[in-house]
Amino acid sequence: MSKIIFIDVDGTLVDYENKLPSSAVEAIRQARKNEHKGRSKAEIYPEIWAIGVDGLIGGNGAYVEDNGKVVVHRLITLDQCKRIVDWLHSRKLEFYLESNNGLFASENFEAAGNPVIKKYAAYKGKADAEVMTVRKIFPDMIFGGDLYRDDLNKISFILNSYDDYLAAAEEFTDVKVGTWGGKGDTALFGDFGVKGLSKSRGIADLMEYLNADKADTIAFGDSKWATKLLIKI
Repeated sequence: MSKIIFIDVDGTLVDYENKLPSSAVEAIRQARKNEHKGRSKAEIYPEIWAIGVDGLIGGNGAYVEDNGKVVVHRLITLDQCKRIVDWLHSRKLEFYLESNNGLFASENFEAAGNPVIKKYAAYKGKADAEVMTVRKIFPDMIFGGDLYRDDLNKISFILNSYDDYLAAAEEFTDVKVGTWGGKGDTALFGDFGVKGLSKSRGIADLMEYLNADKADTIAFGDSKWATKLLIKI
């Protein structure tokens, strides 16, 4: 009986500096050799694809891919994007847009984000948290790009306070509003996604597409919100 393995990326397959240990590469390749067939897509860098993976579930379940075929891709609409971007600008909250075509930063995201990234790295127990920067965490982030887009899986924004999250949740009832990088009022980021989606929904979509049984799946991760790479073994 073949099995399906779902592997989280951040904090599991790679560390929070995007470093991929050779032991992880060897383990995945050995699993595939043993005949077990097994982020937004823009954050899955070439060295990760090169390991040998069959697909991914990203954007909190907005995007599901198997062997190069798009199974599901649900997007934030252009109208929703415009309203969210305008609202974030009005509150002077810096943000970045997550699409399969790249990560697009707001005008002052780097300056505002560097101290927040240090806090995030410290929260994750990184000994070198003080040297972490936006460009180290997001090496391919695009600065100066178009912020009104119709290809978005998700939008993340820096919380100046927990009230920013509460205000966002009250203002935008047509999208899913959440937080990450901490718990409750210690959260560092808020995010907007497609309403009704989750990683579990993405997995269910994939399992239906593959006509597979949940009993034949294995998942590894450090968070219930993790981006999952797909390996069929």
